Amino acid sequence: MTDSALAAGLDPATLSDLLKVAGSPGFDRLTEQLRRTGGCTNPIRLTGGTKLLDPATKTVLHAYTTDAEPGGVLRVACGNRRASRCPACAWTYAGDTYHLIRAGLTGAPDKGTPETIRDHPRVFATLTAPSFGPVHNRPGTRPCRCGTRHPEDAPELGTPLDPSTYDYAGAVLWNNHASDLWRYFTIYLRREIAARAGLTQKAAREQSRVSFGKVAEYQKRGAVHFHAVIRFDGPDGPHTPPPAWATLDLLTDAIRAAATRVRVVVPAAPAHGVGQDLALTWGTQLDIQPINAFGQGEDLTEQAVASYVAKYATKAAETTGTTDHPVGNKEALILLDVPDHPRRLMEACLDLHAAYPDRRLRDWAHMLGFRGHFSTKSRSYSTTLGALRQVRADYRAHQQRTALGLPHPDEHPEATVLTVAHWTYAGHGHTAGESWLAANIHRDIQHNRQHAREIRTELEATDMGEW
Repeated sequence: MTDSALAAGLDPATLSDLLKVAGSPGFDRLTEQLRRTGGCTNPIRLTGGTKLLDPATKTVLHAYTTDAEPGGVLRVACGNRRASRCPACAWTYAGDTYHLIRAGLTGAPDKGTPETIRDHPRVFATLTAPSFGPVHNRPGTRPCRCGTRHPEDAPELGTPLDPSTYDYAGAVLWNNHASDLWRYFTIYLRREIAARAGLTQKAAREQSRVSFGKVAEYQKRGAVHFHAVIRFDGPDGPHTPPPAWATLDLLTDAIRAAATRVRVVVPAAPAHGVGQDLALTWGTQLDIQPINAFGQGEDLTEQAVASYVAKYATKAAETTGTTDHPVGNKEALILLDVPDHPRRLMEACLDLHAAYPDRRLRDWAHMLGFRGHFSTKSRSYSTTLGALRQVRADYRAHQQRTALGLPHPDEHPEATVLTVAHWTYAGHGHTAGESWLAANIHRDIQHNRQHAREIRTELEATDMGEW
């Protein structure tokens, strides 16, 4: 390990701490803890313990305490979804989101969604923000309006051609109300579906249901847009087929009409630069594509959609150059060296906070005003993130019971085991050496799982089945 650490160019302080950690008597157990957290960047440290008791005889079947752990603490994963905060936990979150979205596309009987939903009409829709001023872009084969053909990684992409005329107030107020725009969109969508089916809204609800799973993404210009899987179901959700009138064309037309109808009015605040009422609407760039079930020569397959949604579930406004934590004043933006365009957007949030205090623009300045959830779904779309996490927890509990020789509740329901636990928060984070070790553990886990996934995909493609 020392040679690899030297090769990585570690600074002397980190290398010194790493050598200290590697030479400690609890190094193997520390490594096991870090591996169980997936290489979490900022683990929670707990002190305490658990006891497993037989309630009938009061016999202690197993006892655990952190007294013998390295540093006297147990490290558990922080669970942060942001890749900028914890790549390891964000990777797990992205994986859960992938399975959640894919379960609503392909079906997953073990997750509560039947495989017959593949026959339901469903689309992948992208709803965007309107223009707040011309920005540098890459319009196909043509040069940008500034006369330059920008490369893909050009830093000026998404920034205004003329910052002095860009509507920064409108941009952050739009982000701030984006969740309201989505809520009204779902309301109008059901109305438009009923109108096109020639039914009352009550009759349409009795015959069909609309389910969705969506994720928010920031464009380079700092405006939020939504990617959503929208699916037609029967009256009882995914377990029933949609009626004959619930076609893909009807769903597509209803989405376009509903998006056009949405309008949220923000009152004027002349003292803060908003001279008149703002009518916030969706942008004209509305993209709706049918999702292909089996990838018959088309790019937009179920797996591609699930992967795309999962990719952006762990990203936020920091992708535009902002910070990933709240900022209370403009001076901090200068000290943090925030680029000009996101800095102006954040300053607009701070300036407008007094005009719209209930919108908490100052608190969400680091998110460029957006205050909604990044990943949401309707109740009947598919499984939940909580259910997926519970599966992992149950699996680990099953492993532990097997290792201890204890009865399993599912196999022996009459064998009740009482768990008594006491935990106390003891801090969070790593030392410099532990951080280096955790990062390498996360990298190895990710590499091994990616390799296994590639092998599985290759076997499925060649129809080899099992080895």
